[in-house]
Amino acid sequence: MIQSALLSPAPFGKLITAMVTPFDENGHVDYSLASDLANFLVDQGSDGIVVCGTTGESPTLTWQEQQKMLETVRNSLGSRAKVLAGTGSNSTSEAIEATKEAANSGADGALVVVPYYNKPPQEGLEAHFRAIANAAPELPLMIYNIPGRTGCSISPIIVSKLMDCSNVVSFKAASGTTEEVTQLRNKCGAKLAIYSGDDALLLPMLAVGAVGVVSVASHLVGPHLKKIIESFLEGKYTEALYLHEKLQPLFKSLFATTNPIPVKSALQLIGWSVGPPRSPLVSLNSEMKEELSKILSSMRLI
Repeated sequence: MIQSALLSPAPFGKLITAMVTPFDENGHVDYSLASDLANFLVDQGSDGIVVCGTTGESPTLTWQEQQKMLETVRNSLGSRAKVLAGTGSNSTSEAIEATKEAANSGADGALVVVPYYNKPPQEGLEAHFRAIANAAPELPLMIYNIPGRTGCSISPIIVSKLMDCSNVVSFKAASGTTEEVTQLRNKCGAKLAIYSGDDALLLPMLAVGAVGVVSVASHLVGPHLKKIIESFLEGKYTEALYLHEKLQPLFKSLFATTNPIPVKSALQLIGWSVGPPRSPLVSLNSEMKEELSKILSSMRLI
């Protein structure tokens, strides 16, 4: 059994789903379906739900839609799970306002992505996140580093400087390397809860000190992902490795093209009419959809 003193606490639980935003046949947000889906995900083992993150297509949602999505999911789930709002922006003032609104709407936390496109220097990133943290000091924050999307990466040194903000409590690591986790733990210690931002790296991330995952695949295999985490923490490494290897084809298929295109297609295949992504994203092409369908069928999900 792993000594809990060696690990960070998991402020939002161990399995967090970055939830898709469902659209109806006219391209409008389907809030009723969002409520149903959130409850389904919790039934499948999710401890927390991220609303309007990257997987939730935040770049093409209006702030009003994002606010209503948060309120819908928060009201629907009640105390069943933590609810985090995606409040990041490449404009510090916009991110501040969105984070304050999330706090006022009862969010349990905010997922704040590194600013995209404008590529601020490290000093700018520190100022950006510090301003957001200070604007909503009672709301726990998860810094989200995904350089493949943003074109910019926050360094562990800067994250360590931000640890004097009491509400900077967690970090979503999506750089594609376990080295980021090790550097963050070396600089920040167990005070910072690090979550894998990549389903395929969940087990390796746990091995170097991550506390859980912010997942896309949990829309489909939540119980399996929960079992990987539980098995690892209980010292059942062979069981965790078996599930890790079993799920790799699904992980690969879900990221064969831009997220959330494949997961929305997968949800439709298993009976959730979440609609296609908003433009400029497009529906999954027929070849990829056929491959995804085969994998889901082999796992008896359809």
